Amino acid sequence: MKSSSFSLETVRQAQARIADGLRLTPCAASASLSELAGIRLILKRDYEQATGSFKERGARNALLTLGPGERARGVIAASAGNHALGLAYHGRLLGVPVTVVMPKSAPRVKVERCRELGARVLLHGDGFAQTADFAVRLGGEEKRTFVHPFEDEAVIAGQGTLALEVLEQVSDFDAMVVPVGGGGLLAGVATVVKTLRPQVQIIAVEPAHAAGLTVALTAGRPVEVPVSRTLADGLAVSQVGEYTFSLARGLVDRSVTVTEDEIAVALLELAEREGAMVEGAGATALAACLTGKLADLRGKRVVVPLCGRNIDPAVHARALWRGRAARDFDRSDDGKRWASG
Repeated sequence: MKSSSFSLETVRQAQARIADGLRLTPCAASASLSELAGIRLILKRDYEQATGSFKERGARNALLTLGPGERARGVIAASAGNHALGLAYHGRLLGVPVTVVMPKSAPRVKVERCRELGARVLLHGDGFAQTADFAVRLGGEEKRTFVHPFEDEAVIAGQGTLALEVLEQVSDFDAMVVPVGGGGLLAGVATVVKTLRPQVQIIAVEPAHAAGLTVALTAGRPVEVPVSRTLADGLAVSQVGEYTFSLARGLVDRSVTVTEDEIAVALLELAEREGAMVEGAGATALAACLTGKLADLRGKRVVVPLCGRNIDPAVHARALWRGRAARDFDRSDDGKRWASG
C-alpha cells in the first residue's frame, strides 16, 4: 500500500489508531553510557513492547487498516522475526489469521514465539528475497493480504509513531540515530522529525555486513548489495526499499556503518551498564555513538532507539564474549578504536 501523500498527518492518524494497543515505552537519559560516549545519550527503550520490538507499531496499524473481507481471509508476511511477531501478537488480539514465512536461518526464539502466539509459521528460503517471493505467491493462492515489513505505507506510518512519542517525551535534542534494514523505521521517523523539528539531525546506521542504504545514497537509488552473517540479523536486507528510500533520502543527514565487533561492544555495554538484553539490530544505533564515528555530536543531546530484545540467549552470550575481547583489545592498543575496518 503506497501513495505519494505520505506525511506527518499519516503518522498522526496511525498513532490515534494504535494507541490503545501499544505500550508507551520509556525514553530517558543514560548517565553511564553518556559518559562513555561523550554524547548526552537518551535511550528510547522500545524493546519493552509486548513482543520485544518496535515492529508492533507498524504491524498493528497495518492490521487495523484492513477491510472486513481482508481481515476474515487473514494476512501473510515474510520476516526474519520481529515483524512476524508483531503481526502474530496483534493478529491474535484483533482476530485476524496470520501466516508468517521466515528464512530457514531465522532465530529459533522468534520462530517458536510466533507459533506460541497462534500464527502459522513456514520456513522457506535462505534470505529475505527468497522468503518474500514465496510469501507473495502463497498469499495470492490463498487470497491473503501480504503485509510487507517495510514497503507498506501503513507499516511505515506505524513505525513513525516512535518519533511522535520521542518528541512528546524529550523537550529538546540535537540528533536521532536510527538503525536501518529495509528503511521503514527510518522513513517514518525522518518524516516526523524533519517536519516538526527540521534542525534535528537524522543519522542512519546499518551493519557493514548489510550496507544497502549507504550504497543507495551514493548511487541515488536502491541497489542490491551482498549480505554477510551479522549480529544485526533484523537488518540483514540486501536492498533498501524503493518506497522507503524515496521517502527518506532527502531527510537523512548522513549514514554510517558499524562492524560486528562494534555491535558486540554495544551489546556488552548495554548489559553491563543498563542491565538490558538487546538484540544486535536494536543496538546498532548505540554502537555508532560509542565508536567515535559521530564525533561532531560530542556533548550534544542524541536520541538512540533500542529497537528490539529478541536474541537467542546463546547468541547473546557469544556476542558478550566477543564484545569483551574487542573492548579489551581496544584498551590495550593505546586507546585506538577497535574496528576501523
